[in-house]
Amino acid sequence: MTERRDDVRRRRSILGTSLAVVVAMGLSACGGGGDGSAGASKTVRVTLANHVWTENIKKALPEFEKQSGLKVEVTQLGEDQLSDQYNVKLNAGSSDIDVMMYRPLQEGKLFAKNKYLADLSDRVKSQTWNFGDFQAGPVEATTYEDKPVGVPIITEQEVLYYRKDLLDKAGLSAPPKTLDELKAAAAKIKTAEPGVAGFVARTGKSTAVTQFSSFLYSFGGDFVDGSGKAAVNSEAAKQAFAYYGGLIKDSGPANVSTDMGWPEAMAIFTQGKAAFYTEANSLYKNATDPAKSKISDNVGFAPFPAGPAGSKPYNIPSWALGINDSSENADNAWKFIEWATSKEQTLAQQKSGVPGARTSVWEDPEGTSTFPEDLAEAIAASTEDGVGHDRPLVVQVAEAREIVGQPIVDAITGQDAAASADTANAAFQKFLDDEAK
Repeated sequence: MTERRDDVRRRRSILGTSLAVVVAMGLSACGGGGDGSAGASKTVRVTLANHVWTENIKKALPEFEKQSGLKVEVTQLGEDQLSDQYNVKLNAGSSDIDVMMYRPLQEGKLFAKNKYLADLSDRVKSQTWNFGDFQAGPVEATTYEDKPVGVPIITEQEVLYYRKDLLDKAGLSAPPKTLDELKAAAAKIKTAEPGVAGFVARTGKSTAVTQFSSFLYSFGGDFVDGSGKAAVNSEAAKQAFAYYGGLIKDSGPANVSTDMGWPEAMAIFTQGKAAFYTEANSLYKNATDPAKSKISDNVGFAPFPAGPAGSKPYNIPSWALGINDSSENADNAWKFIEWATSKEQTLAQQKSGVPGARTSVWEDPEGTSTFPEDLAEAIAASTEDGVGHDRPLVVQVAEAREIVGQPIVDAITGQDAAASADTANAAFQKFLDDEAK
């Protein structure tokens, strides 16, 4: 799929920067080119996605440049443009990207398999930087064949959103701690409150997969078993499909559609039309902001309810930083990553509402000072046994999600979830076999 690395390492992509928003931070005439032709360049070229994390790091760059004596050139792109540029430049072996912000669970395996991401095994051994401070789940997602290829910068966990007022009215003294309790509480509230669903969540075949994953893990299942075989028709998986689909079918909104992503499900919750909602913690401000939510004063958060295997929500890195394997400026690229993922920068990011992956920052009261107290507690619980992926860890992620998501839709519409899981498992195994060729 890719050209030989030795042949392409010195090539330059001729792709123009018309798609990019280029921010040159203090480039000088002598260092602005940064082509690395005379050894390590003093200019580190960093490609980042449009994100709050990026805006925060750009503001702090003068501090890094002063400390390091380096210059940082930032190319900032929307997600689609970012993917397009990576597809062209990385496939061509271009060296004009040093540091790259990427999505570990969406393209991480593809990038690692194609050797776009440098092996960071030796670099992460820095004692002062402390790689051991990073949570296990996110590290799992940025590791390929037992080698770290990225450093997580933004994390997400699945938590339970709920209406405090509806729980009080129903005589429930605390949010559900188990999936059985969630099912009973959702049914009770739906019966007692006309026009209000007991539970809402994503229902789209592909979009629901990530949030369904926590149910799957908490029932004791996974998308793939320990030997690498498809496992979406294991007994645990069949129970999880039946539970998730049944909960929405029996206690969800009336005439629920099977194409809801998070915006639609969140809208139902924030308009006061549902009592419980399982979703990524990163979206919480949609529920607590009075400008967006009619129930902002009554929103509560709790850890993901425990299933037969315990409470096992995902704990994933939605974004990470890696070094382009073709970069000729890897040492300085690592200096940037070390600084951008330091405890100090992680704390600053987290205080601005961007959840990080460092355990020490979550244990620091200052690190949770800007989060609702119950949300911080729910996140802390989620990270203890969190699973480092929320979708199948494959190269062609979109296609895999379509396959494993079908039983979710079938269960919601009242079809035989077990039979659907068997069909999906056969298709998913063929997919895995084809991808392994």
